[in-house]
Amino acid sequence: MATPRLARTAPAAAGTALHAAGGLLPLPGRDTEIDWKTYMTQVEGVINGTYDYTQLQGDTGPLVYPAGFVYIFMGLYYATGQGTDIRMAQNIFALLYLATLLLVFLIYHQTCKVPPFVFFFMCCASYRVHSIFVLRLFNDPVAMALLFLSINLFLVRRWSWGCCCFSLAVSVKMNVLLFAPGLLFLLLTQFGFRGALPKLSICAALQVVLGLPFLLENPIGYLSRSFDLGRQFLFRWTVNWRFLPEAFFLHRGFHLALLAAHLALLLLFALCRWHRTGESILSLLKDPSKRKVPPQSLTPNQIVSTLFTSNFIGICFSRSLHYQFYVWYFHTLPYLLWATPARWLTHLLRLLVLGLIELSWNTYPSTPCSSAALHICHAVILLQLWLGPQSFPKSIQPSKKAH
Repeated sequence: MATPRLARTAPAAAGTALHAAGGLLPLPGRDTEIDWKTYMTQVEGVINGTYDYTQLQGDTGPLVYPAGFVYIFMGLYYATGQGTDIRMAQNIFALLYLATLLLVFLIYHQTCKVPPFVFFFMCCASYRVHSIFVLRLFNDPVAMALLFLSINLFLVRRWSWGCCCFSLAVSVKMNVLLFAPGLLFLLLTQFGFRGALPKLSICAALQVVLGLPFLLENPIGYLSRSFDLGRQFLFRWTVNWRFLPEAFFLHRGFHLALLAAHLALLLLFALCRWHRTGESILSLLKDPSKRKVPPQSLTPNQIVSTLFTSNFIGICFSRSLHYQFYVWYFHTLPYLLWATPARWLTHLLRLLVLGLIELSWNTYPSTPCSSAALHICHAVILLQLWLGPQSFPKSIQPSKKAH
């Protein structure tokens, strides 16, 4: 059965807002339904009293997202007439798109690193991102909006509230955990181990509270479904590994190699790029007042660079990237490209990298060439992040006699 189409005559206020944001949303195709009906079926099962995660199914598979997803999409279930009013759902997601842009612009405003003309491309140059938000109605944009809200809270030193929003984002979709290594580093830098524990407790406690009805019913079923780190992905949907043989793509050895590379690069960045005080990285466990280097407040660029880089490294070594995963890092790409100036990477080349990434994500089905181009662009960004100026400036290192 064909799903209802987005009306071509959207409300005037929403249309004006979308024009003001710089991006016209694309008209939908004849059939834009992918997971929306599945989301609604899964949520309806909870409404009908099923709290065992192993019993919650939809047309495209079982429920594999944490409890925060259930509550948010339960609200959408009621707001859209049990999921039948697609136009209302798309209007809600259009507003979510604008709210996400606002949160991202607030972050960029505090970093003062990206030239203004780049925001034009962020607003209107990505058909794929507009589709993910307004045509496909995935849960990924919801998780990322909450993540950007948490980063804004970190930037204004509301660390506890930021951790609360971060945990809420994780409860919508687990991909937000890619930011977790960077967040842990920032918390240890700012508060030390004992000071970071209350913030980490907030993250853990919120997960328990949100998942409590499901944990009481079937704790193993809830944890194994909603936080399944070993879930197998289908080769047909991969964007980033199309040039590999399918058997190699599915091999556990390949997955373990990617995990090892991911952890190794995170460790290298933590040791050589993020931690620049001259002390051992174990000094982060100490109370800041007891360290050899006097503690200083983290700057906006230190916060944003650490979080965005942590996420980007995880994406580079993902076992598979599906088309909706583009929003996991789309809004961070301008910062990653422009925050660390490099003479060899001109404005034109940076725009070329953005364009090739966009082209790779808009190639359907993906091809060996599109996947290879995506990896080359990722490698260019990683190289720039490694070779560029330090996010943590030398001013926080122990003072040395000038030569």
